[in-house]
Amino acid sequence: MSIQIVKYTDEKKEAWNDFLLSCKNYHFMFNRDFMEYHSDRFNDLSLIIKGDKDKILALLPGNISENIFYSHQGLTFGGLLMDKNIHAVDVLEIFEELKKFLKSYNIDKIIYKCIPVIYHQYPAQEDLYALFRNEAKLIRRDISSSIRISDGYKYSKGRKWGINKAKKEGVICKEINKPSEIWALIREVLAAHHDTKPIHNEAEIDYLKEKFPKNIKAYAAILGQEIVSASVTFETDEVVHTQYLACNQAGRDICALDMLIDFMISESSKHAKTFDFGISNEDNGKYLNSGLISQKESFGARAIVHDFYSVDIL
Repeated sequence: MSIQIVKYTDEKKEAWNDFLLSCKNYHFMFNRDFMEYHSDRFNDLSLIIKGDKDKILALLPGNISENIFYSHQGLTFGGLLMDKNIHAVDVLEIFEELKKFLKSYNIDKIIYKCIPVIYHQYPAQEDLYALFRNEAKLIRRDISSSIRISDGYKYSKGRKWGINKAKKEGVICKEINKPSEIWALIREVLAAHHDTKPIHNEAEIDYLKEKFPKNIKAYAAILGQEIVSASVTFETDEVVHTQYLACNQAGRDICALDMLIDFMISESSKHAKTFDFGISNEDNGKYLNSGLISQKESFGARAIVHDFYSVDIL
């Protein structure tokens, strides 16, 4: 097969988004409307990989910084987005052509962020074999916690107690139309407990919600008139991921977060197979927040990994 790699440009947006819908490891985050909300922060070098008769075989979201190609720094994860009919030998050839292509841009290293297996609609790990064949080094591994809700799930006694306490206190959980309505709480909690701020601002998260109404949802646990716990989820047909999860002191006192998580899991079970809490790591995966992961595991969640590889371009 003859492999051709071309740089993504704006006029290729429709072709990119159309192919994305049919690839076997689809995620809405790779839609150009999502990727480009923060395009000013990155030097984009996303790639379209074509085979015979100009047919698209794969996409590779990416950016470059200091002679390094990342796949992609503005996304939680992201590797090759592949056609269902692609073969392992094709992906090996793609990697060979990819190295040649990037070398022409004076790139000397690839940092490749694998798409976790829970986001595969069909087996899609040909890239992992290609990474091995190209002597890739595992440089980071984050641990995320997921519930396979389609197979049933079981909470610890402590979580059940917390859910019941919140209900007795009169907490109400519901979906919120505009994520910005819960942003004050999320900002407050991230600043107080993690000395950080949300990746998205109010305008950005509302813009993304408007663009992807079925994929981005906001939830709140309310006591009286006060929002005491909140979450934003990023959702595919199969996976619901908690992008943001926060609870203020009033909410902690009455276990509102337990009730909110239970509510979201129940809502997710209507369509999704997996509920994913996200990672519990710091320091590029080397530090595990044992208290945080224990909380997730008490809802029945268990580990999946997010892997990062480095490939030298010789």
